[in-house]
Amino acid sequence: MLSSICRHAISSARPQVRAIHKSSSSLSGHVFVHRDTDKNNPDIKFEFTAENQKRVEAIMANYPEGHKQAAVIPLLDLAQRQYGWTPISVMHTVADILKMPRMRVYEVATFYTMFNREPVGKYFVQICTTTPCMLGGVGSDVILDAIKENLGVKVGETTSDGMFTLSEVECLGACVNAPMIQINDNYYEDLTVDDTHRILNELKAGKIPKPGPQSGQEWRFASEPKTGLTSLTEEPKGPGFGVRSDL
Repeated sequence: MLSSICRHAISSARPQVRAIHKSSSSLSGHVFVHRDTDKNNPDIKFEFTAENQKRVEAIMANYPEGHKQAAVIPLLDLAQRQYGWTPISVMHTVADILKMPRMRVYEVATFYTMFNREPVGKYFVQICTTTPCMLGGVGSDVILDAIKENLGVKVGETTSDGMFTLSEVECLGACVNAPMIQINDNYYEDLTVDDTHRILNELKAGKIPKPGPQSGQEWRFASEPKTGLTSLTEEPKGPGFGVRSDL
């Protein structure tokens, strides 16, 4: 029988094996490596419209010479608004305009989730399921189920008519007004299941629902408590208020 000292020496000599760590990229449903498709390849040309070209020039004018490449995010955002999403040809056009390596643009477009590298519907429905939205009101899980039921799609899918794409996202910064969803640039907050169905049905009918809190408290536009303000309830005092005059 081996002594405890011998057993310790043998075990200490064994090589230590570390488990393979999966990065967020490998766990994500998004494809981070480009693969040419019929809808996304370098042969599909992209150019800014004349109106957006003026916006490009105005955006770049905000940056000093030698730092124009800092405009990559706003230019990608402008291009996505024009094209609907961000294919490889959009990235190439932005890279050429800013005279920067295409790889640098790829890095930005794949890092920020605001850039959709796959086609999305006319209405891009993003639901926050982070902890505050899960706990607030009826809970984001209930709202997510309502969206799935109304649109007939799962997370990551687009409706057959190309009108709606559903995405599950992290915090959208409206925690006090939870649960909430973002549809394109509009926030819809303090949601109930009925609110959710009404908003989606109005969009289907070609209407744009009024954004903001859906609780009937129109004054609640800056994350104030539902019961009303508990501070800053008076007009601000002028400079010098409360300062001793004998000092």
